[in-house]
Amino acid sequence: MTEPLVDLLAAVWSDIEDLCADLTDDDWNRATDCPGWSVKDQVAHMTGTESMLLGDQPPAVELEAAPHVRNDIGTFNEQWVAAYRDRPGKEVLGEFHTVTQRRLDALRALSPAEWDKEGFTPEGPGPYRTFMEIRVFDCWFHDQDMREALGRPGFLEGPVADLSLERIPPKGLPYVVGKKASAPQGATVVFHVGGDVPMTAAIGVEGRATLLPDVPAVPTTTLTMDRRTFARLAGGRWTGERARAEGTVEITGDVELGNRIVDNLAFTI
Repeated sequence: MTEPLVDLLAAVWSDIEDLCADLTDDDWNRATDCPGWSVKDQVAHMTGTESMLLGDQPPAVELEAAPHVRNDIGTFNEQWVAAYRDRPGKEVLGEFHTVTQRRLDALRALSPAEWDKEGFTPEGPGPYRTFMEIRVFDCWFHDQDMREALGRPGFLEGPVADLSLERIPPKGLPYVVGKKASAPQGATVVFHVGGDVPMTAAIGVEGRATLLPDVPAVPTTTLTMDRRTFARLAGGRWTGERARAEGTVEITGDVELGNRIVDNLAFTI
């Protein structure tokens, strides 16, 4: 039986290829919400990551100091991006296709035991399956970065988007509500995120902030937004000010707390 994550990776990579198939040079060079990265750089980054997972090493390039490179992970990512920066966009897309097809072949060859095997993931030790969930999440976010830059919103529904958005509440919302937004003890916060498959998550603060199994009848604060807004905020791509200007966030209950949460919703690296 084929591991379902293989199909999700194939779907997001295919969407990226379709999105980029007709780009002009100006399109490739458009700045995205990831500081320092153009549309082409986004594709180069994903190509480099999947190349690394195939065992390839980044080419030796001399990196210039850049404010968006702040740690070892950033330096590693930038090595791959810099290696592709002088190549035409269509050539970078061709390399992306070649590398991702190699990755799909390698993933399809894995046994169930290999998918279950514990090892490294960017979130700490876990099964390889979790690592590949993170790869779907990461690629979908970068697909959205490019769509925003190109003015081509889309791919916000379906299994890839569902998986990506569903990873956010347990991984990020308790930290955002309890730590970053400093919600008081006893507070409850409900997030309603629209879409073909609506998502609701509730956070309660009793000692530490935690994801609640049930939605409280009268929460302290309720935030309602669409999928695009939720993803842009959680990914640190939009500020709260931008989301409020878009008019895509509704806050009821404790509005001050709700605005603190919106202003601090970013949790990804």
